[in-house]
Amino acid sequence: MKKVMVFIASILLSCSAVSKDRLEVFTDYDLGTDIFSITTVKIDPNMEDIYLAGLNQSWVKAVKIQKELGYIKDWRIYASDLPQSGHFNMVLMVVFEQANDMEPNKKRYDAFMKKWGEANQKKSQQISAKYPEVRTLTGEYRMREIIMK
Repeated sequence: MKKVMVFIASILLSCSAVSKDRLEVFTDYDLGTDIFSITTVKIDPNMEDIYLAGLNQSWVKAVKIQKELGYIKDWRIYASDLPQSGHFNMVLMVVFEQANDMEPNKKRYDAFMKKWGEANQKKSQQISAKYPEVRTLTGEYRMREIIMK
C-alpha cells in the first residue's frame, strides 16, 4: 500500500510540474498571419433571401473584385441553421493575408474604384439604403487564428 501511495504521489507531482495555469505565445501557441474581418448580422424573419439578393449585387461584387485584384485572400458568408436564435444569424467574413493589407492605400483604392465603376457605386448605395429595413449589424470583429502546439 505504501508503494502505491508513493507511486501515485510521484505521478501527481510530475503532472503538476508539467501543467501550466497559463500559456505563453510563441512557446505554447502561435498566432496565424491571416486576419479575419468579421461582421455579424441579425436578419429579420423571412428576409434572408432579400438580404442575400442585395449582398449579391453589392458586397459580393466588391469582394470578388478585391480578390481578383489580390487585395484580399478570400471571403465567406455563413448563415445559421437556426435563424431565430441568438444575437446574429449571418456572418460576413473577409480574409486578409496580413494585417498590412487592411491599411488605407490610395493606389489600391483608385484601382478598385476604376474596376468597380460609377454604375456599381450608385447601385450599391441604393441597395445599402434599404438594408436597415431587413437587417441589423450586431458586431464587427478583427480576429486571428490561435495555433496550439
